[in-house]
Amino acid sequence: MSDKVGLVIISHSPKIGDGVFELIKQVITGVPIAVAAGTDDNQIGTSMEKIIDAITQVDNGNGVLLMYDLGSAKMNAEMAIEFSESANVQLADHIPLVEGSYIAAVEANMGKSLQEIRNSLQKIELTEM
Repeated sequence: MSDKVGLVIISHSPKIGDGVFELIKQVITGVPIAVAAGTDDNQIGTSMEKIIDAITQVDNGNGVLLMYDLGSAKMNAEMAIEFSESANVQLADHIPLVEGSYIAAVEANMGKSLQEIRNSLQKIELTEM
């Protein structure tokens, strides 16, 4: 089992979620990453159940970071955190999905803690937004 922070990519579009995952997996393979994209019937939207399942897949006790694309994805992610049995799940708020997910995966691969990754992402938020 990996000792690295897990990452969940949440998108309204299954194609976008899978694309971000594919981009990251081209260079990083040691980080637990799951995609929660689209509704339960693979339409545009998000699913709290998919997010909870993704959290469970990547949670290894070192924290899970949720990356999302649009507002209602944030709402479902917040509800998923409340209903999840995982202890250390945090939301990366106001961070671009593609760039943020990539940077989070790189830093997780380096063995950084969940808080260290969030601190790096906040620097992106301040400089690029």
